[in-house]
Amino acid sequence: MSKSIKLAILGLGTVGTGVVNLINDNLDELKRRSGRDIVITEVGVRRQRDDIDPNIMQTSDLMATAASDNVDIVIELIGGTTLARDVIMHAIKNGKHVVTANKALLAEHGNEIFAFAEQHNVHVAYEAAVAGGIPIIKVMREGLAANKIDWLAGIINGTGNFIMTEMRDKGRPFADVLNEAQALGYAEADPTFDVEGIDAAHKLALLASIAFGIPLQFDKVYCEGITGITLQDVNYAEELGYRIKHLGFAVRRAGNGSGDDSAGIELRVHPTLIPQNALLANVNGVKNAVLVNSHPLGQTLYCGDGAGAGATASAVMADVMDLVRVLGCKDADQQNSNGHHVPHLAFIPEKLSDTPILRAEQMISGYYLRVHAYDSPGVLADITRILSDAGINIDAILQKPAHKLGQVPVIILTLPVVEAQMNLAIEKIEKLDTITDKVVRIRLDELT
Repeated sequence: MSKSIKLAILGLGTVGTGVVNLINDNLDELKRRSGRDIVITEVGVRRQRDDIDPNIMQTSDLMATAASDNVDIVIELIGGTTLARDVIMHAIKNGKHVVTANKALLAEHGNEIFAFAEQHNVHVAYEAAVAGGIPIIKVMREGLAANKIDWLAGIINGTGNFIMTEMRDKGRPFADVLNEAQALGYAEADPTFDVEGIDAAHKLALLASIAFGIPLQFDKVYCEGITGITLQDVNYAEELGYRIKHLGFAVRRAGNGSGDDSAGIELRVHPTLIPQNALLANVNGVKNAVLVNSHPLGQTLYCGDGAGAGATASAVMADVMDLVRVLGCKDADQQNSNGHHVPHLAFIPEKLSDTPILRAEQMISGYYLRVHAYDSPGVLADITRILSDAGINIDAILQKPAHKLGQVPVIILTLPVVEAQMNLAIEKIEKLDTITDKVVRIRLDELT
């Protein structure tokens, strides 16, 4: 057996503890697969713990650990975008490979971090940053390396998926389910990142860069949460043959010709109606799933646990195993190098594209519209005329009986349309004297 590979785990929360347990439980398998002994030499903790192997050094000086001669690979699990960034950059500067589950850090500072790693001939691995235990980063960087990816759609936040599943299956209101998600530990005390789509947007930025070979551009992801979704809309969607899921989309748009400003990439996170029989529509609870449409392969779906100690530790250790093999170069009297490793964002850094990210009003999708109007003659005709004048084609209409206030809900599904056209149409509809409230809109995608 070649010399041991030494790990430092910075942060011993749920995931860090899961990594320790995985190594202890599966050490023989790890040795057989890598040809190396893998040992934890240091852990970064806030305070000393008596449940840690006494042979492992415990320290609160994370910067010292990141530079330690007794560490080959630094596993960053502390979270956040300040201290974590400083620690990772210090580890890279000192020639350490890094494994991280920190999607926020990479989405916001990944371009800088990856460039710095390239300069210092080390690698930053981040399988655990997206979709937990699903190996979607490896799939897209390696398994689909010969394919051109046209679009991807993903359930990439388990909390949001749990909430939407409970609302649909049990008829429970959003606030009630959110409270349960917090009690179960699926949602934080402040659930903003989950329910407003920010967590999913971080992950989508990473997936899009790998899919299309573009720099990370989290600030250009359109982001819409699920706090406005009502049981009324969930039920109407079901009646029309759809389910509402909170999805992240990355879509390559070819445009209509030379100089056309509709060519570019859509990056968007929002609630979406998708067909009930779609595989993605049947991924429930806290599960994650990513649907990738590529050429020539076609559609492939990757599904599994998107969070939790075991799932995330599995992804962390998959990265560690890759890096253990990279470190094998040393035994062959070569320099510590990431030269035979896949690039951080799947494409050679100097070949990353400057393809523009489309603005929200340039994006294309179908729509679900819920319009509340007085129950009077000609209302539906006025609405359909406005949509037609805006070049919007109607796919289905569902008109429900008037309720006691004399108002009737009208539900309309449209074919795909540029968002700017829909914005103008909704503005005109809301100005009608017969309309009693704001138009509710939810995007719709057939996933074809």
